[in-house]
Amino acid sequence: MPALLRFALIVALLALGRVAHAENLRCNGAIASEGDSKVSVLYKCGQPLLMDSFCAPVYLWGTPQPIPAPAVPLGVPCQTVEEWLYDRGPGNLIVIVRFRDGRVQSIRYSAQPQ
Repeated sequence: MPALLRFALIVALLALGRVAHAENLRCNGAIASEGDSKVSVLYKCGQPLLMDSFCAPVYLWGTPQPIPAPAVPLGVPCQTVEEWLYDRGPGNLIVIVRFRDGRVQSIRYSAQPQ
């Protein structure tokens, strides 16, 4: 096997190991996933057991420093984040769906609420 082909194969295999896996939530035969709107999740999964919201700091380009005051529209230094908790019954993990800007940002499974 030529060295270039072997190198390309190794790089391809390493790249496959880094593929991100997005979580999905199966509800009543439908699937809620990252990027879905709140209305879509409500339609697919129904009313959550618990809804919570908090204000998360807004960061510039992923850096730990908050956006400087002049760049923040109307002086709002945070963004509302909502978390919905679904209890799928005995023997199933609790699901926490996080929304940012009205869209599903993440779906986490947990043995108990955190």
